[in-house]
Amino acid sequence: MTPSERVSAVQRFGFTERQARFLVTAMLHGGVCVVRQYCAFVGIERGQVTHDFFGGLVARKFASRYLDAHRRFVIFHVHHKALYAAIGEPDSRFRKPTPLPAAVERLMVLDAVLQRPDVQWLATEREKVAHFTTTLGTAFRREDLPRLVFGHPPCTTTRYFFDKLPIGVADNGALHLFPYLVTRESPLDFRAFLHRHAELLRALRSWRLWLLVPTHLAKAADTFRDVAHEELASPLRPAVADELLWFFCASDAPPAPRSAESSRFAQARRAFSAPRYRRLYRTWRQMGRSCVDATVSRTLADAIERGLGEVNVHVLPHAYRHLSPLVGTA
Repeated sequence: MTPSERVSAVQRFGFTERQARFLVTAMLHGGVCVVRQYCAFVGIERGQVTHDFFGGLVARKFASRYLDAHRRFVIFHVHHKALYAAIGEPDSRFRKPTPLPAAVERLMVLDAVLQRPDVQWLATEREKVAHFTTTLGTAFRREDLPRLVFGHPPCTTTRYFFDKLPIGVADNGALHLFPYLVTRESPLDFRAFLHRHAELLRALRSWRLWLLVPTHLAKAADTFRDVAHEELASPLRPAVADELLWFFCASDAPPAPRSAESSRFAQARRAFSAPRYRRLYRTWRQMGRSCVDATVSRTLADAIERGLGEVNVHVLPHAYRHLSPLVGTA
């Protein structure tokens, strides 16, 4: 469905055009929202209009209220199946009851999306796969997309873009924006995100990594930026990548009986003890040798040097009051 078709479908439930546009945006990007987001989206002050809108959502059972422990922070969860069916997403996981920490993180992503109305946001797995494999043509293969494979052959299921983060398309399709929500001081999960997206980034002409950083984690921004440059702009020499691949294979095999092999393994274990290699090992077990082979390529490093690839930090403007400590516990 096109964005305008989704808005028209929601309008049939009795909503105005701008109310429908906001609801479509909220449902596609997490299913939760707060009053200030609606006010910013439609350009009004909080008052009777917003009270009637959200009160009507709850009264008609289109949405439910989330309250924090002090009953001072209200989050609205839009969950009505007919609304999601109207936008082509009847089985969206965003309809399910959401723990408060996860709801707060989804609010942060929605805030980022709302701040860039000039960007076309791809929200669903189906939209993203279609964009990269159909809209952009044959340069993109499904096996280059971020994915996880569940089950064992021949009974397997592949899920693409399982991070559930939106992807932005700007400048008439010339620029792609990849948000990443920082929820912890440790960048371990961020390294995995970069590993999964490396092949896709290499196939794009121009891209931006958009680090979304809550205010209470602002001090970690430099660490995440440094990790991005280490992973993307510091390719390994082919000989190092070959030894790394041998080490990964040996780590999954029974202990080698020969002393020479044991010595080589011990030396490799010391050489590859850094966080970059430890997280890459886990990615290798999921994706195979392609993620190791990719570490040799200079494509991403060259893109960064030429300004076609960038790592930008965006500190989110809202502190989410006393709910900030919940971020990272979802």
